[in-house]
Amino acid sequence: MTHYFEDIQVGSVERFGHYVVERDEAIAFAGKYDPQPFHLLDDAAAQTHFKKLAASGWHTTGMFMAMFVAHMQKEPARQEASLGALGVDELRWLRPCYPGDILHCEAEVIEKNQSKSRPEMGIIRTKVTVFNQRDEPVMTLIPIAMWRTRPI
Repeated sequence: MTHYFEDIQVGSVERFGHYVVERDEAIAFAGKYDPQPFHLLDDAAAQTHFKKLAASGWHTTGMFMAMFVAHMQKEPARQEASLGALGVDELRWLRPCYPGDILHCEAEVIEKNQSKSRPEMGIIRTKVTVFNQRDEPVMTLIPIAMWRTRPI
């Protein structure tokens, strides 16, 4: 089933994903993109509010994206209807992610609008929450995505 813009309902909720935060991956990501000591070194992290090595928030955002794309790829026609994103609003890192944490997501459609200038697409805003294995929210964001409308 293709999920065109018209098929998406405000208020619909999806739960998806399973991502284990791996220590080596967190350090490698931080080393390349966010080389702050508390993302790289146990001793440095122990001296902060983190108390132990924590994954970068940007890495957490990337792990969300990996879970989201894997979820979309389970339905190729749905992924085909997705036209990318215009950006993200209200990105918040609520608590750290640590090596060994297991992440999963919940996404609720909060708004949809037909494009006035591009009738072949609509815009969907979705409130996403990423949780750890204790169902504690670790990150929230609101992606602004473009979706293909049903062909006439």
